[in-house]
Amino acid sequence: MKKRTQVSIIGVAVVGVLLLVFGSQMFYVLKPGERGVIFKKFSGGLDKENIFEPGFHVIAPWNDMIKYDVREQKSEETMDVLDKGGLSINVDITVIFNPVHNSIGHLHENIGKDFVSVMVIPNVRSSVRAVTGRYSAEEIYSTKRAEVETAIIETTRKALAAKNIDMKDLLIRSIILPEKIKSAIESKLQQQQEALAYQFRLDRERSEAERRRIEAQGIADYNKLISASLTDRILQQKGIDATLELANSENAKIVVIGSGDDGLPLILGNN
Repeated sequence: MKKRTQVSIIGVAVVGVLLLVFGSQMFYVLKPGERGVIFKKFSGGLDKENIFEPGFHVIAPWNDMIKYDVREQKSEETMDVLDKGGLSINVDITVIFNPVHNSIGHLHENIGKDFVSVMVIPNVRSSVRAVTGRYSAEEIYSTKRAEVETAIIETTRKALAAKNIDMKDLLIRSIILPEKIKSAIESKLQQQQEALAYQFRLDRERSEAERRRIEAQGIADYNKLISASLTDRILQQKGIDATLELANSENAKIVVIGSGDDGLPLILGNN
């Protein structure tokens, strides 16, 4: 009985020693935002397909757990690029990205944990230079800035996706031109805005003149129709109607004597 107890104590002691020696290589905790892959030294190498999720994990002490931070990351780059005319432009870029969660095994095999410096930054720089080389400084600075940004995003996203990196967004923080070029562009843009404002005023005046012409033409056409419809008989009848209204008025004091040359009664006031 004592012998069994001794064996048990020895066994527990051995396990304890093993845990002390190899515990740090057996027990792993992956925090939220982390993923892990296993490198099996003696049985198959890197296991690219089985991705370990956040939580507590136990692995064989002879294997290695490789952790990856898969949360969104940000990199800011400042670079000098050339426009299509060879003019030097300074551009500040912010790129937001993260490793594709279920592909960190392939990412680790092909690039490694320093994928930001090896893959992300070079691709961003290459895309920015390639795209800005298709536009003039004025287009990059003002008239086609959104188009340039979109083209850079699409080019970079496609390149990084092929390497298991998901690019979330890319922003052009600032574009710095030589001062003379910047002043010339801003002066040109101001002149264009003034020309547009002047053209707007001209168009408004033309519209108002056309409205007045149409209104005057309508009045003229109306008067022409009225004049054509006023025959002698109609005018005579309207004169008779007016005479009758005056005769029936309580305030009217009139004397009707004979008739006028046009056949209408001759009306004389009491004054």
